[in-house]
Amino acid sequence: VQLVESGGGSVQTGGSLRLSCVASGPIEGNYCKSWFCQAPGKEREGIASIDSNDYTVYANSVKGRFTISTDRADLTVYLQMNSLNPEDTAMYYCAATFVRCLGLLSPRNVAYWGQGTQVTVF
Repeated sequence: VQLVESGGGSVQTGGSLRLSCVASGPIEGNYCKSWFCQAPGKEREGIASIDSNDYTVYANSVKGRFTISTDRADLTVYLQMNSLNPEDTAMYYCAATFVRCLGLLSPRNVAYWGQGTQVTVF
């Protein structure tokens, strides 16, 4: 399974972006799909996860501003980002694994990574 992100770019403070991550094929059975962000000099951290039962979980830093969702075919996972601020500037990665989410997905449990898309808030 390959994951391809899109939708990144530059936006003013207070603006919105919608990231998309398309999978080359379905993940059969249980899964957890997540968005991670990595700012320069910082570790990659999970910010939002959704699983095959539509369970969702968010990092405190994005709760109430970001929304993770999937399409009906479960091939695309989205991250709607509102009220963006400069601290959200980072490379954003989508990821997936074969089990349901137990809280936010940890990087060490990821089976598939996308290549990343840059988000810059000025």
